[in-house]
Amino acid sequence: MTPLDELFGDEKLCAKIRRKLPYLFALAEQQVSRGRKVGMEVGTLREQILVALLIHKFGEDSVNLDIPVTEHEVDVQVKGHPLSIKTITAQSKGTPAVKIVWTVDWEQVKGFTESYQPKCDMLLVIIRWGGTGGFYGIPLQAQREVFERMGRENYLKTPRHGTNPRGVEISSKAVKALIEHPLTKTLVINWQRPTDLVTKEALFAPYKRWLHYWQAD
Repeated sequence: MTPLDELFGDEKLCAKIRRKLPYLFALAEQQVSRGRKVGMEVGTLREQILVALLIHKFGEDSVNLDIPVTEHEVDVQVKGHPLSIKTITAQSKGTPAVKIVWTVDWEQVKGFTESYQPKCDMLLVIIRWGGTGGFYGIPLQAQREVFERMGRENYLKTPRHGTNPRGVEISSKAVKALIEHPLTKTLVINWQRPTDLVTKEALFAPYKRWLHYWQAD
């Protein structure tokens, strides 16, 4: 049994994810917003929220965060299983493309695209504020099957030449095929923004960790 099997097989925890994830992601957005514009660092906060979920489920000893920087896809290991964590906000009803590597270097884009192969299970969250999105566990086998069926050129979306590259994405068609694959585990999430977020609390939240050290003797 893989960590994804255990995670999605825990009905009590799945109910908690459905209930808490919109609140936590809204809190993360509020923390990094300036003038109603959400900062790029929101992706890091979302990943931290999901890693905290994994630690909550499996315990600190089972979660390894010491991942080499050369491992572009792997964000965490759970019980020795490498796992990629991806979050994306959908701006429409369609399935969004998902960034898998960030780079502004054309040679790196070319090298990554030519050598890419799915290499680990994926935890994907599609956020659709005011609508329905999902929390998906996509096994490596499902990724490999979709990749082989669609082919590299259709599975990956690369930036157009003549533009500033911002990395390589899994195309929206490929993401749709992945989340609809019979091996993929799905939790439907109703992404309604909470009405009880306290702005001051959200703004001060990132500093409370450090405040604790200053207040200690």
